[in-house]
Amino acid sequence: MSEGHGIQKLTLEEIMGDRFGRYSKYIIQDRALPDIRDGLKPVQRRILYSMNKDGNTYEKAFRKSAKSVGNIMGNYHPHGDSSIYEAMVRMSQDWKLRNPLIEMHGNNGSMDGDPPAAMRYTEARLSELSGELLTDIEKETVDFVWNFDDTEKEPTVLPAKYPNLLVNGSTGISAGYATEIPTHNLAEVIDGAVYLIDHPNASLDKLMEFIPGPDFPTGGILQGKKELKKAYETGKGKVNLRSKTAIEPLKAGREQIVITEIPYEVNKAVLVKKMDELRLNRRLEGISEVRDESDRTGLRIVVELKKEVDANAVLNFLFKNTDLQINYNFNMVAINNLRPEQVGLQAILGAYISHRKTVIRKRSEFDLKKAKNRQHIVSGLIKALSILDQVIATIRGSKDKKDAKMNLVASYAFTEEQAEAIVSLQLYRLTNTDITALEKENKELAELIEKLMLILNNEKELLNVMKTELRAVKKQYQSPRMTKLEEEIQEITIETAVLIPQEEVMVSITKEGYVKRSSLRSFSASKEDQIEMKETDNLVFSGQLNTHHHLLIVTNKGNMIYRQVHELSDKKWKDVGEHFSLTITSLEATEKIIAVFPYAEIGENLQFVFVTKEGMIKRTSMSEFNIWRTYKSRPTLGMKLKTDTDEVIAVELIDGTQSKDILLVTHLAFGLYYDLEEVPVVGAKASGVKAINLKDQDYVVNGLILEKNETCTITLVTQRGSVKRMKVNELSKLGRAKRGLMVLRELKSNPHRVFAVIKNKKDQIIQVQTESNAVYAINYKDLAINDRQSNGSFVNDEKVDGGVIEVTTQIIE
Repeated sequence: MSEGHGIQKLTLEEIMGDRFGRYSKYIIQDRALPDIRDGLKPVQRRILYSMNKDGNTYEKAFRKSAKSVGNIMGNYHPHGDSSIYEAMVRMSQDWKLRNPLIEMHGNNGSMDGDPPAAMRYTEARLSELSGELLTDIEKETVDFVWNFDDTEKEPTVLPAKYPNLLVNGSTGISAGYATEIPTHNLAEVIDGAVYLIDHPNASLDKLMEFIPGPDFPTGGILQGKKELKKAYETGKGKVNLRSKTAIEPLKAGREQIVITEIPYEVNKAVLVKKMDELRLNRRLEGISEVRDESDRTGLRIVVELKKEVDANAVLNFLFKNTDLQINYNFNMVAINNLRPEQVGLQAILGAYISHRKTVIRKRSEFDLKKAKNRQHIVSGLIKALSILDQVIATIRGSKDKKDAKMNLVASYAFTEEQAEAIVSLQLYRLTNTDITALEKENKELAELIEKLMLILNNEKELLNVMKTELRAVKKQYQSPRMTKLEEEIQEITIETAVLIPQEEVMVSITKEGYVKRSSLRSFSASKEDQIEMKETDNLVFSGQLNTHHHLLIVTNKGNMIYRQVHELSDKKWKDVGEHFSLTITSLEATEKIIAVFPYAEIGENLQFVFVTKEGMIKRTSMSEFNIWRTYKSRPTLGMKLKTDTDEVIAVELIDGTQSKDILLVTHLAFGLYYDLEEVPVVGAKASGVKAINLKDQDYVVNGLILEKNETCTITLVTQRGSVKRMKVNELSKLGRAKRGLMVLRELKSNPHRVFAVIKNKKDQIIQVQTESNAVYAINYKDLAINDRQSNGSFVNDEKVDGGVIEVTTQIIE
């Protein structure tokens, strides 16, 4: 403290820490989390207590909500009126609470998320069930504390005649803690509580015979018994909650899906909109219309289907992609002894039972004290009536009331309380009938005192009272279960084939990663050479496929991209297409597409063969690249590259049951020819084995898969523009990882180096582009077959055109 000013010098950290600590304590204990005993948050408890105190109860007329809110705010809850009214409205919504605690006249919101009418328009009163939470509150059963301005007292908890925390659940978020407790069936919860009273060490399995699972006011189907047990054990767990649906036939062989119950806390309007968006965005082709037909008789959403669409497949798609099915996450946190605790089913019921014991004990003590006081007065009155004449004479002879009381005490040994009752007695009470009424009352009081003493001195009797009261609540308020429970979580499998119409389309994919599909009509209307592409780009794949086909696309960095044909963006044939980077962010900027493999279904025996620039090779089964969960946003690894400079230069898809040969040709003109069987089949993430023994500065130009002992020819193109055709069997077969044999003659000055190697195919034209952008088209049939040591013949004028910059092939129709 500095002198005389009372100013503290504190660091910001200390102040913030202290203030946030206080704030956290407040919102945890006094705002967002329910009490484990009565299942209410402070604002809810204050609403119920205040309305009860004002006589705004179920048997009386409704009263303007604004009046109740004003009283609650003025007396107990010094916060905004909107927070009080919103809490009040929620307690009246029968789609949020399993047994509403407030009845409301007027618009109290809807399942579509519509706001309620303002509080000046609505009227409210306590529901009959709320009365059971408040019963006996006047009998000193619960602790009261001063309100915010020390003018009134308010209860810290309600007596709660039934376990409200489980019946109506709770949801809230505070600092460091959140809670999500589902609603339950009142009759089941009471049966469970009664069983636990009789068997305090009951197992969870036994309790779950009575309380098999949540019972939501919106019904639905809850799946996952195992997960449910875990949630009831620990207070945390995840179950599936799905809508109640039926498939109904329509005319002309069409069907419709009818939804009559949706998951708890799902906004119906948003759900309907989302389902209709799937139709509009053509993510789901089978739907012709989505309608909300709900009315005052109940909820009804209709999804009308197109002709010959599999309704179950559409339904599965909706379960997976909309809130027609949700994960419900249990997080049962409640305030127990002023501390937030994650609690299971046994802990909640146990805490409730011990609270109820205290309430019944305190109520019995209150009633006993009252009964004993009354018994004392009644016995005094009986005695006075038996000596009535003397008592009257004594009173008449006294100066005043005080003197009369003193004389009665002195003359007849009455106590002061009895004397007060006698002098206050009205004359008509001196009739003969009154004595019998008093004697009857005295007898009843004696019985009541005996009964209360029994409850207070005998735990078993107290528990019997608790069970009787619980059963009475159950009898009056029980209702049939609304949510259906299913043992297993049903796995949702979506068959694309059913949801996507079969259609033939043209697909194009370029080296730089532009991809599209076009209708055959658009393709026919354009000439093939009209595809828009950058000058540096060229086509890797172009062909007719079905929308039900799939594509595996390999990049030079060993990534494998998967796409279903129907997922490709639909564009005109002459448009550029959509770039992969729009959906896949993990690709490098320089990454190129090197091969595309369309397929209808994954071949059991098919294998990919990968060859890299730095001389690695591997075979991997195609089945390793079956659809993966995150395929839309990330590729999977096709081949692991050992260095940053390495890249995949050749990929082929082969039948693994057939023997093949491989021919590798390097930049420095080494050719290695051997059996592909020497390459082992490994997993997708492996980097493979050494394919060829490279000299320093050398790299693999291409790897060609050949049929066993094939007699085909290959064409070599050198960097200087020389082209040479040779037979494969010019090379002797050697083993894997050898250096190989020369396929060009080494010149001392300006030697030829291999730029490209092409396996000659029927009707294939080779196009050679030079630095001067001159393009030379060559038909391999026009080339003479040379021996291994030849350097071939020039197609260009090296001095004019410069070196070769690109070699492509094209099949002529």
